[in-house]
Amino acid sequence: MIVRFGYVAMSMVLKDCSPSRTVTATNLEKIKEPKARISRVHRLARENLHNTQRLLYHNSARNISVYRFTSKLIPLATHPLLSGWNWVEDLKKELKSLGDYVKEQSFRVSAHPDHFTLLNSPRQEVLKNSLEDLEHHHKIFEGMGLGSWAKLVIHVGGLYGNREESIKRFIENFNALPTCIKERMTLENDDRIYTAEDVLDICNKTGAPMVLDVHHDWCNRGIRDVSSLLEDIFGTWKGQPLVPKVHISSPKSDKGFRSHADYIDPEFLLWFLEKAKKVGQDFDVMIEAKEKDRALFRLMEDIERIGWLKVLNGASVEC
Repeated sequence: MIVRFGYVAMSMVLKDCSPSRTVTATNLEKIKEPKARISRVHRLARENLHNTQRLLYHNSARNISVYRFTSKLIPLATHPLLSGWNWVEDLKKELKSLGDYVKEQSFRVSAHPDHFTLLNSPRQEVLKNSLEDLEHHHKIFEGMGLGSWAKLVIHVGGLYGNREESIKRFIENFNALPTCIKERMTLENDDRIYTAEDVLDICNKTGAPMVLDVHHDWCNRGIRDVSSLLEDIFGTWKGQPLVPKVHISSPKSDKGFRSHADYIDPEFLLWFLEKAKKVGQDFDVMIEAKEKDRALFRLMEDIERIGWLKVLNGASVEC
């Protein structure tokens, strides 16, 4: 069983390499000339894409092939203040360069739209904004020339006073998505409302692959233990070009147990790997730790000391 590790968006090792530089709408509004507004954001977006290219080079040098792009690559791209800006055309060269390198290096890439992307909201305005955000992320991947294997990860959303109706609304809105966006979608269990069991059932009804968040399952567990769900969760990836993916993080503290710690507790990971070994399916792990790539590097050092896992390179092991 091969397990590859990746990290989210930002390097804690590289200097001056943020891919998420932005400007507030309030400050952008102070620029009265529309072309000047676009010019301001265009410069930021180019810098973000340039730094993302640096991050991909960094990943390649460290054998890291699993990576999540920031959702802030193109700042405020869906905001009315930038209405009419054809950012796909203006940033075509930079997007293509990133996509070409992703394909050349056989990276697995994804994005996680922000928490306000809620497909089960009963408010039409929220749903409209959510659909625009998903389309925006799809256009980024499309601009990179990446197929539907470049995935978007979202949560089911809120409870809104009625679990059954909220799930039903999610499924209806999900099924109404354009095919090109729907094919990119994966669904993740959350730490408060929708358990791994809930999300697995929704995935089976929609055909979306499921991303298991192990920490979230620990915070918000259903009736069934994760070990009894894992084979079915991995089964939602059947027919996909990539192996299943899970998210791993460690609780920050006893009181702040839902928050992510700076690093990964290796015992927490090993507990899960012992369960996954019974399924015997290769999978990828997205490390969600505050120290980003530094947490990945420390985890690999911890794994080397443990002994029973075979280290294949700087970011993958064989169990």
